[in-house]
Amino acid sequence: MARATGTLSAFVLHSYAWSESSLILDLYTREQGRLAVAAKGAKRPHSQLRSVLLPFQRIQVSLGRMASGEGASEVQTLRAAEWGGGAAMLTGAALFSGFYLNELLMKLLARQDPHPALFDVYAATLPSLADGDDARVQAALRAFELTLLRELGVLPELSLVTLTQQAIDVNRAYALLPEAGVAAPRGGESELSGATLIGLQAALEHGSLAALQQACSVALPELKAALRALLHYHLGSSVLRTRQVMMDVQNLER
Repeated sequence: MARATGTLSAFVLHSYAWSESSLILDLYTREQGRLAVAAKGAKRPHSQLRSVLLPFQRIQVSLGRMASGEGASEVQTLRAAEWGGGAAMLTGAALFSGFYLNELLMKLLARQDPHPALFDVYAATLPSLADGDDARVQAALRAFELTLLRELGVLPELSLVTLTQQAIDVNRAYALLPEAGVAAPRGGESELSGATLIGLQAALEHGSLAALQQACSVALPELKAALRALLHYHLGSSVLRTRQVMMDVQNLER
């Protein structure tokens, strides 16, 4: 028998075939974090789940533990799923950005480690990715990256020099180094002004996603390079799969 775990708010991060008729889902839930879930019969032509278990679509799910012998102990079974409301699904170029966020979550978040605030930021960021203005899309991506790193506990206090814990100088430039935090530039790194770092820290502490996106927008190229280095340091890889696909597509369009 399967034991129910209640109704959860969730997004499908990834899915792959489990059998001819079923799927294994990587679900991101607000209440329990990332979960591995078996969706039995979801691939059948007339299954109602086919139109529900799609990426970037908020859903409400009811889960139960798999019976002994059915699969790995950490895998739960999907009992029910329905659309949870929200914006329309991503299309076109926005899909790349959405799958990039999903890949970050799958690679950096441990299973069953809930981060409700990060879930809310993810849900609020998805509609921003469909914005036709590239600068606003980039600001939304940087704001999500900063929130993710902060939730993971690896983002330093941006208004302080990490080594000395002294307040940064608004008129100086600093580097955001994976192994040293906020520090004086050593040469070759992307530099961020003290004013930008103070603005980012203030927005993070305020908790407003709109304010954080606005703070990111003032230094998009520099922030993108700095956060990419920080993310890759913690990922342990140089290029994410979705980023490589994006670069390949861009090369084909040239």
